[in-house]
Amino acid sequence: MKKNKRLLYISLLASQGVVITLLERSIPFPFGFAPGAKLGLANIITILAIFTLPPKDSLKVVWMRLLVSTLLGGTLSTFLYSFAGAFLSYFGMRAVRRLGPERVSLIGVSATGGILHNVGQLIVASAIAQSFSVMLYLPILAFTGIFSGIAVGIAANYLMERVVAIKTFQKEEAKNDRLTKRWYDAQYTKEFKELE
Repeated sequence: MKKNKRLLYISLLASQGVVITLLERSIPFPFGFAPGAKLGLANIITILAIFTLPPKDSLKVVWMRLLVSTLLGGTLSTFLYSFAGAFLSYFGMRAVRRLGPERVSLIGVSATGGILHNVGQLIVASAIAQSFSVMLYLPILAFTGIFSGIAVGIAANYLMERVVAIKTFQKEEAKNDRLTKRWYDAQYTKEFKELE
């Protein structure tokens, strides 16, 4: 794949992630019983990057999204919370993805990311408050993390099945990476069975 095409794709994913982050900040919290909990819709972009780009490039997408969204309306504390949540979620999803499509679905990978994002944020909150009692909030946030992770996973799965550009990048990456090829082949087999 041409370098310019890959850079354009990385930039588009990062900019879409920034727009989704800014839009999500402007809507009220959907979980009244869990103050501070959000749907984490920008995680859709992270999942697309993980499943269509090599690790180095998908990490660039996460970094760019974090930095630009912080510059466009964040503070140091929001950056710290977002950094911890985004990177723990990112590396956790990459690890779970390695189990392969035979053992876990894309929605399962996303749910893992939802939970780990909240864990990362609570670790930062515990460090700032200098108290582990903040971690008592984890069961409530874990529930919202699973719920939002499933919703985000369904959306990402739909996009990967329907958007031609995303499928093209996944196919290109499948030529270079055996794990991506397994995920791509599983998706292709699923689509083929649905057509029968």
